Amino acid sequence: MADKNKKSNDFNMPVLAVAPMMDWTDRHCRALHRRISANALLYTEMVTSPALVRGQALHLLAHGGEHPHALQLGGSDPDELAQAARLGEEAGYDEINLNCGCPSDRVQSGTFGAVLMRDAPRVADCVAAMAGAVTMPVTVKCRIGVDEQEPREVLPDFIDRVTRAGAHHVIVHARKAWLQGLSPKENRDIPPLDYDLVRDMRRAFPDIRLSVNGGIDTLEDVKGLLRDGFDGVMVGRAAYHAPMDILGAADAEIWGQGTPARAEDVVRAMFGHIEDHLAAGGRLNQVTRHMLGLFAGRPGARGWRRLLSEEAHAPGAGIEVLERALARIPPMGDALPRAV
Repeated sequence: MADKNKKSNDFNMPVLAVAPMMDWTDRHCRALHRRISANALLYTEMVTSPALVRGQALHLLAHGGEHPHALQLGGSDPDELAQAARLGEEAGYDEINLNCGCPSDRVQSGTFGAVLMRDAPRVADCVAAMAGAVTMPVTVKCRIGVDEQEPREVLPDFIDRVTRAGAHHVIVHARKAWLQGLSPKENRDIPPLDYDLVRDMRRAFPDIRLSVNGGIDTLEDVKGLLRDGFDGVMVGRAAYHAPMDILGAADAEIWGQGTPARAEDVVRAMFGHIEDHLAAGGRLNQVTRHMLGLFAGRPGARGWRRLLSEEAHAPGAGIEVLERALARIPPMGDALPRAV
């Protein structure tokens, strides 16, 4: 187990993380992403501390051992978050992350997520309680500010408080969250990203681990931000919709390990996971909905998506559906054009 007070992580290398995304980064999605990259840090969907502690919804902690992986918690009660963090540690996660960035109405009504940017002392209390309850790193994902806050005033104070309280790593989404007046979907693009502010935080806090998130679309973007001095980069929608573009060459290009993954090999590597899921009573589309973007940009990608979308939901659908979908993908040549 890593010393959570050192500026390092369990893997002693740069962090490329796939962001926690509600309804997307479930255990099947994480199983897929692990088969593309051995080193990317994978996050769960946000799990609320009340659901775990009061509701005993321990099934939400299920995973297939996709190390390194992090459990993201939502909550604002220090004692409850400490109990939830212990449950996460017992379930075998490598990191516990506190969500201080989600702007959805549902999250706001629970007094957690981005609304916590307004109460840095409470967040510090939560972090201290969580860090005191577990031996693994406790981290925080936040925004640069919310609503009418001035990020250049709010963010430095927030980072200082949570790291002094015991946060091992802070992941900053470089866009302000608007809790009123914008939908979460609109807030994905408005207001503009402010990477310069996050770079200033990198310089202002040289001894802490700091990652950047928001609007990062390519592996080249990731490598550029790592060159800027960030300890890590977190990628969201791009890693989901075109996972091979972000994760496929990451092990080779960021960590110098192995060769770029092939989407066809990734599909076949998922067969065992899928068969286990089907044997437990699950349906094929619960897994394949995360696989639609595997061939993004390649000839045959449209046929792959169409066949899975039309047939994977049917009762009894199994591996043969994937085999037929794979047959629609031409072999990768040296100079094949990207599909449109």
